[in-house]
Amino acid sequence: MLLLCLLFAGYSAAVYVYADGKSNVAPPDEQVTNGWNLWQEKNCQSCHQLYGLGGYAGPDLTNAATDKGVAYMGAVIRSGTDRMPNLQLSEKETSELVAFLKWVDSSGRSKVSLNAIHWTGSYIIDDK
Repeated sequence: MLLLCLLFAGYSAAVYVYADGKSNVAPPDEQVTNGWNLWQEKNCQSCHQLYGLGGYAGPDLTNAATDKGVAYMGAVIRSGTDRMPNLQLSEKETSELVAFLKWVDSSGRSKVSLNAIHWTGSYIIDDK
């Protein structure tokens, strides 16, 4: 057990020292942070998912900015749909929520393409 603890501590130290810490995602600005707070305040995750985590009543919004576009997202957030309530958000709040979703979208793709799903159900990951 002591050996495992030492190996874990050594590995953790190596990751801390040698990780480059670089990310392609810009740190959240004030507008994105306000949108994030709105996402939590309005309990959006009870119906929607980010990165596959959250509710199932609405779609996964991880890549909504790329898939649907910013104008479409703004219209749906502003007016609601037959399944999504109108949250009565101001223009500023709508812009902040859209900015948050654009920021999430910039972090990568959430969906796995059908070509990358093996017949066994596992994913084929190709780093080429």
